[in-house]
Amino acid sequence: MALTLKQALIGGASLTLALSMTACSGSRGGGDEAGDSNEGAKIGVAMPTQQSERWIADGENVKSQLEDLGYEVDLQYANDDIPTQVSQIENMINGGAKALVIASIDGTTLTSVLDTAESQDIPVIAYDRLINESDTVDYYTTFDNYEVGVQQGTSLLTGLGVLDAEGKETGEKGPFNVELFAGSPDDNNATFFWNGAMDTLKPYLDSGTLKVPSGQTDFQQAAILRWLPDTAQDRMEDLLTVGGGQQIDGVLSPYDGLSIGIISALRSGGYSGDTLPVITGQDAEVGSVQSIMSDEQYSTIFKDVRELGKRAVLMVDDLMTGEDPETNDTETYDNGVKVVPSYLLQSQIVTKDNYEEVLVDSGYYEASDLD
Repeated sequence: MALTLKQALIGGASLTLALSMTACSGSRGGGDEAGDSNEGAKIGVAMPTQQSERWIADGENVKSQLEDLGYEVDLQYANDDIPTQVSQIENMINGGAKALVIASIDGTTLTSVLDTAESQDIPVIAYDRLINESDTVDYYTTFDNYEVGVQQGTSLLTGLGVLDAEGKETGEKGPFNVELFAGSPDDNNATFFWNGAMDTLKPYLDSGTLKVPSGQTDFQQAAILRWLPDTAQDRMEDLLTVGGGQQIDGVLSPYDGLSIGIISALRSGGYSGDTLPVITGQDAEVGSVQSIMSDEQYSTIFKDVRELGKRAVLMVDDLMTGEDPETNDTETYDNGVKVVPSYLLQSQIVTKDNYEEVLVDSGYYEASDLD
């Protein structure tokens, strides 16, 4: 018998993580016993920006998969403007949305508008970025963000030769000069990335294998508001000065967009070719994959947003048909008011050695996309 689209989505998503547990019952937004009272319902999808190819892909993935299941979709991008996102969500509610999927710009600014959603029994799914200080958030789907940070720290150590390809210590003691970047302080994920990376790097910082010439090792010092590449470029230029002109061997960057800005600053500072440091990243954006291919950026963390989109769509469809969405984490993501039931997906380190296998062979990109 042929699989339904929903069955296919479940099969594909379940390959990502085998171990899972079912969320508590009592979810808002369910249909009647026949499961069809929300057939064709409007679903609001709020994405933070169109300035990143990653978020464009996320929005289109979720929209197309919901439409394939028969839902009407109101997809909006706020271009990193908080009042715009609040207004867009208000319009979704007023326009009859039966559920909301929200990737927030600032996870602390949506409490009031989500109270309106709660008053109308509209369930809310936080998409990849946790919505904080609100008990209205029903579910959260994301990647294992602490593990993403671990992978970034690990790939930095591998690129420097401190660890080998198997993750084992090589005996290399350096010392290596590294500078550290963190994500936006208003993005809950940024602290998970930072903590995972710093927990991985700490033993090598403590031993002196790694040194930070600028001395800037606190999250707030390293954070880049709104994940802006220009801000990262400016900070890297400043670090080259603050560090007293010492050669930089590695840069912990939590996002490909920041990595591009960092590389620009380094090039302006006289680095090129083999003198460029080991630079990490995240999201496997085309420009950064091309940089990896040309030996400018060392690594990125691939998060398959196709699978993330599938999980969000499954959550919506379950809520609309009166079922309890599947989760596999009910302890990690405390938003300050409640622990939000979550579904975590896995990510993967990508380097020049495996980008074809991970990104092209999987169908995520065509080889021509990376020319």
